This record gives sequence, structure tokens and C-alpha cells, in this order.
Amino acid sequence: MEGPLQDPYASVAVHAPRPRGQAGRALRIALLVLALLAAVGVGALVVAPRLRGPEPASAVVVRPSPAVLIGIRDLARLETTEVHVEKVVDLADRQNRLFGLVQATDALLLVAVGHVTIGVDLSRLAEDDIEMDPETGVARLTLPAPEVFSTRLDEQETYVYTRTTSLLARRNEQLEARARQEATAAIEKAALEGNVMARARAQAERQITALATRLGAKRVEIRWREVGGGGG
Repeated sequence: MEGPLQDPYASVAVHAPRPRGQAGRALRIALLVLALLAAVGVGALVVAPRLRGPEPASAVVVRPSPAVLIGIRDLARLETTEVHVEKVVDLADRQNRLFGLVQATDALLLVAVGHVTIGVDLSRLAEDDIEMDPETGVARLTLPAPEVFSTRLDEQETYVYTRTTSLLARRNEQLEARARQEATAAIEKAALEGNVMARARAQAERQITALATRLGAKRVEIRWREVGGGGG
């Protein structure tokens, strides 16, 4: 018996060899491109150092900076002393009634406790207020005089002890606020009495001397600018 019919061209289509001419030409072109790129890369590595020429010698320049001035200025407001003051304010609003025949009174007694902070405003330092001798290591400083930074009442400790309003008197709603203002001014004035400012200067000298020493000064000389003197 004869077997099944087969397509005589099927095997030819499957096993027909690919044309070698185009594949060989493409392979040769790829190898040529790779060789060209490799040659250009090696040439660049060899020629580039010659094109750059000798590298210039480097130099490090150190510019002196006023480290002491900057370090001290960073403190800005140097708080050196805080004073605790107690003050009793007796305030009365006297009012004339019945065409001046009767004098009525609205009065209060305020027990005030306050704190006054004193220090040196270092932000006012000018360039010539600090001199640093690099040979001897002596730092000479001219500082602004101590001043009051803040005066505040202790709200938890301040209170109205008594409040008395006469029968014909009109209650003054601003009387307590006025008493607090009087207490604040009196507390600040009391804090500036005695040797408070001298203590503030001594404390500032100790703190600034310690800081300048850490910044490299071997000795520190401090002078004080008079109150109201010029500054930066």
C-alpha cells in the first residue's frame, strides 16, 4: 500500500539555509564599530592627560576672623542679675461731692511682688569695641553699661489686700490698673538702688571673660561705656 501523500516542498521550506552574505556583512560591520570605539577610548585616555598640561599648585589662604567678637555678639542680651522686690501700694481716688462739702474716697491697698531682670545688651557692640592682640593673646573689650531688660509683676503673688469705697464715692474701675503701674515703677526703682548695677557688671565680667578665654584669649581686659554713650 502506498503511504499518505506528503508535500514535497515542506522540508525544503523548513531546512532551507539563511542567506549568509547579509549576516556575515552585518557581523563584520559590528566588529568594526566595536574596534573603532575601543581605539577612540584608549586614545582619549592617552591623549587627555597630555592636553590638560601640568596642574597648578594649590594654595590655602586663611583669613583671620573676629571669633571673639562674633562669639560674644551671639549672646545678644546677656542677663546677669534678677532682683526680687516686694512693694505695698496705697492708692486712693478722692472725689468731691455735694458741691465740695463732702469728700468721698475710693481706695485700695495692693501688695505687689515683682522681678527685675538686668543685663548687658551685647548686640550694641561695634567692631572697634573688641580688640584682640594675636601675639600676646590679650583681648580688650568695651562693653555697654548694664540696663534693665524687663520689670514684671508676679501675678500669683500680687493681690489687692483691701478695697474701700465711700458711700457717696463712685467706684473707679481703673484704680487697680493704676496701682499696678505704680507698683511696677516702684519695683524697678527699688531694684536699681544700692549695689545692684555693680553686681551686674561683676557678673557680666566673669561670664564674658570665661567665654573669651574659651575662644582663645589668654587675658581679658574689660572697660565699661558710660550710660547714654554711643554704640554700634
